[in-house]
Amino acid sequence: MEKLQLFEGSLPVEQITNSWYQEFKTSNYGAIITFVGVVRDENSIEGLSFDIYEPILKSWFDSWQKKANEKNAIVLMAHSRGDVLNHESSYIAAVCSPKRRVALEMIDEFVEDFKAQAPIWKYDIIAGKRVYAEDRSTKIQGSGILN
Repeated sequence: MEKLQLFEGSLPVEQITNSWYQEFKTSNYGAIITFVGVVRDENSIEGLSFDIYEPILKSWFDSWQKKANEKNAIVLMAHSRGDVLNHESSYIAAVCSPKRRVALEMIDEFVEDFKAQAPIWKYDIIAGKRVYAEDRSTKIQGSGILN
């Protein structure tokens, strides 16, 4: 099973989380902690749309997998490409660990670092058009024009 999964459109949450549970419930992990992100109905948007730069995302994710492995844990992630309407999911993350404290701490760190560092660009969907959500975006460290 791929630990990083990308989907077109909204995520099939139950399918993804159930497959992770079935895959890892007998792997002697005492904790499987999941986080499911849901698109909120706010600011008159119809949903969100996402572009992903996969090579950097995979590198970022691999570095997290290495951190997790050092703690005898694993990280799992699913994210959407394209449009995701309000009240649907665009992001799921999970940490599996023998110890709950490791999983609880790591899921928090993973989700926060994802928001700050993952090369995923978010657009609002307004009147059927994609509008870059600059006011809710975080500049990726090291990106942009070099001096």
